[in-house]
Amino acid sequence: MSSWAPSGALASNVEVTATTVQRGDVIQLGGTACQVSDLFQLPQGGKQLLFESGELLTIHARTRLAAVRLQRRR
Repeated sequence: MSSWAPSGALASNVEVTATTVQRGDVIQLGGTACQVSDLFQLPQGGKQLLFESGELLTIHARTRLAAVRLQRRR
């Protein structure tokens, strides 16, 4: 599902995995929205996500998370 965002971006709900997660994705963890600022590849296909708040989350290759992704209009 997509919705209009006032910044001229299109926000869509997406399911992300260690393969598909991107910088800028917003993932809700424990009721707090966390924006991914950096990614680090781990052995066995996992990734470590660094959020703007400084927190880290390590996900397994098969972990699935719901995220909001902003896509700029062209």
